[in-house]
Amino acid sequence: MSEIAVLGTGLIYRNPKPHVHAIHAYFPSVVQLTNGELLCSLVLGEAFESANCHTYLVRSADQGQTWCLEGPIYPSTTARLTSDAVRLTALPDGGTVAFMVRADRTDHPEEGLANPENMGFVPTETLLLWSTDAGRTWGPPEPLAPPLVGPSFELCCPIVPLRDGRWFLPTSNWRGWDGDCPNGMKMVTFISQDGGRSWPEYRDVMRDPQERVIYWESKICLLPDGRLLAVAWVYDQVTATDLPNHYAISADGGDSWSAPRSTGLQGQTPTPYILDDGRVLLVYRRIDRPGLWANLSHLEGDRWVNDDEAPIWGAGAQRLTGDSDNMVQNFQVLRFGAPCVIRLDDGAIFVAFWCYEDCVSVIRWYKLSIG
Repeated sequence: MSEIAVLGTGLIYRNPKPHVHAIHAYFPSVVQLTNGELLCSLVLGEAFESANCHTYLVRSADQGQTWCLEGPIYPSTTARLTSDAVRLTALPDGGTVAFMVRADRTDHPEEGLANPENMGFVPTETLLLWSTDAGRTWGPPEPLAPPLVGPSFELCCPIVPLRDGRWFLPTSNWRGWDGDCPNGMKMVTFISQDGGRSWPEYRDVMRDPQERVIYWESKICLLPDGRLLAVAWVYDQVTATDLPNHYAISADGGDSWSAPRSTGLQGQTPTPYILDDGRVLLVYRRIDRPGLWANLSHLEGDRWVNDDEAPIWGAGAQRLTGDSDNMVQNFQVLRFGAPCVIRLDDGAIFVAFWCYEDCVSVIRWYKLSIG
């Protein structure tokens, strides 16, 4: 019998009038606030990479059973054509911080986010937004000055506050639209010593010295023994194939990391959640089988050991991901992904992700129990 059980499912957001308006929802980020409410950011737009994709907030007062759309997190830009998305972090003092990547679409209004010729990205800005009232009102986006040249950066993980007071911001730098990437495409973490007001340092987390392998959708979690665990989706540029998800471990607070090693899981957009007993629950878009899956594992020293797995959504569906040797084209035909995972007050694991259902992209949630 599986140790992973599904307790229920529902919707965070679905376009209420898809026959009238083209509105799709993508990229949820959910946090539980100190007042017990759940706050979720999501992106609404007419298509997966449309230039009118912007961040909205929804809220639940009943542990995720019902949700209320509250509106955009900020008014967006007027002088430029931009799209944006955020990842949320709830702070112990009741505040909330949102890490935003805002993409400038002005020079490429009829293109997606990435150049199909070289996988370069449109220009991006890294920004922070702050709320002191449980996410009901927000200050304007404030520039986050990266500690290295990207030139663009991936939005893949919320800010991670550590026990020693530092903040980590995992990301991957990305080629510019012209293909230039002076520091190579690698997983890094920005580091702040002053609660996010400045980010003068960074550390390499996963990097291929040959620059053949790219580490995407990276996450960092704190293990009960004080070590840090990093997990990433791995893509081989030469063979144009996905490799198994990789992980790395730091025993010195993130100053250095073990060499990346395979988890044995064939997937994309992996999101780990560390259980109280130290086991790792990983939710990911599986590529060797259809659908969104949950995997339960544990670490024996630095060795990743898989224990159990269970499908969550889409296990019987077809054509959920692309199989082209052009990854930009594969991005364009995705049908689900970007899971986020939190634990609720009642102990249930809450998973939110975007997926297409009846030709409309929605934000769906599942509640899981772990044996």
